[in-house]
Amino acid sequence: MTTQKSTDVAGDRGRFSSRRKLEAVLRLLRGEDLDKVSRELGVSGAVLASWRERVLACGRAGLKNRPEDDRDGEIGRLRAKVGEITMENELLRERARTAEAGLPLAVRRPRQ
Repeated sequence: MTTQKSTDVAGDRGRFSSRRKLEAVLRLLRGEDLDKVSRELGVSGAVLASWRERVLACGRAGLKNRPEDDRDGEIGRLRAKVGEITMENELLRERARTAEAGLPLAVRRPRQ
């Protein structure tokens, strides 16, 4: 008599392969109850939720129109700089309007 290892998910509660994790996440995405899947697999709901979030994050990344590259960091830095300069320009315009109107300028504390 040969003993065959069970392929039933509930029967094998050891480490989970990426395939088994994905199968569990797909069950959740199809609407199965988190508690039910958790009990069947012997895994906490928090772990299942974590797997689900990781799968969804990877899915979003896979659907991007273009892959990220080294320029993305520089683009982010430059966008922040443009925002900074825009705010400074708006403050200067407001001060110019105030000065032209002959109103006293507000005293501001220097940046630290």
